[in-house]
Amino acid sequence: MTPGKEALWWNLLEGNTIECLLCPKGCHIAEGKTGYCRARKNDHGRLYSLAYGSPIAVHADPIEKKPLYHFYPGTYTFSLGTYGCNLGCVFCQNWGLSQAESNWDEALSIAPHEVVEAALRSRCSSVAFTYNEPTVWAEYVLDVSREAKNAGLKTVMVTNGYTSLKALPEVYPLISAANVDLKSFSEDFYRQHAKATLQPVLETLSWLKKNTDVWLEVTCLVIPEWNDSPEEIAQLAAWIHEHLGDDTPLHFSAFHPNYQLTDHSATSPALLRKATEIARRQGLRFVYEGNIEGDAAHTCCPRCRKLLIRRSWHSVIENCMHGNHCSCGECIPGRFT
Repeated sequence: MTPGKEALWWNLLEGNTIECLLCPKGCHIAEGKTGYCRARKNDHGRLYSLAYGSPIAVHADPIEKKPLYHFYPGTYTFSLGTYGCNLGCVFCQNWGLSQAESNWDEALSIAPHEVVEAALRSRCSSVAFTYNEPTVWAEYVLDVSREAKNAGLKTVMVTNGYTSLKALPEVYPLISAANVDLKSFSEDFYRQHAKATLQPVLETLSWLKKNTDVWLEVTCLVIPEWNDSPEEIAQLAAWIHEHLGDDTPLHFSAFHPNYQLTDHSATSPALLRKATEIARRQGLRFVYEGNIEGDAAHTCCPRCRKLLIRRSWHSVIENCMHGNHCSCGECIPGRFT
């Protein structure tokens, strides 16, 4: 018997083949097979979400770990992850869940209301869908989000943004914040190294900005010699400035050799610093560096330069905010109170 729950977003084609409509891949899934993500299965002409109610990883994390720096800093978020992903990044930093062979017998069994009860017991302010790509288990995301909203909890998507325009309006109504991974500003990079395309990610970012009140932050994993050229960094930052606004926080994250890219150089502090300087020259007011030690994880007032939030890795050491404002009166974009 197929575990999970009957999925949304699909069509039945001839010969009991299913067309999945959840992401831009549009998989045609034969009887008894799963889609590219390995989390959605055709069982006798019905599509099922194998991940529904079956998380593999469950933790209470600092919200800064997502990373979200302008969304209730210093709070904790109850974090869930399952198996599967609709991308195939050879550099994946969490491939044990996203790319490894799925073993659903190892999964926990946690109903949506039980997720929320556990989050409240853990004194978390939000629930995060993270670790692997939550789009591929969107049915579980939806039901947990409904329970979370009823309990007064916020919800967070940590996502690659590879979601179909058809599904976006149904996936995001109850989501409070999202960090979208913009892996590169090159179609060639996405095709060669992530088995995907760039344009749908840009469409997701634009759609979220124009059509929702989801608090939005963006992360770019900087890989030496692959997506670190000054020209590409400038193009990426300029696109964010034009389409998402200069107040959108951008996180440059350090790559560490992993998965199929273990022989590649790690990202140096100097390279992240250079990327940060380029993005700031493009007009972005809040640019951060992650996965690396240093002082570029702090939030400073863009007007008077006062240090407002001091961080060490994923911990908030000091918070000098006055609600949503600096003491100079400057309003800092985000959700702080």
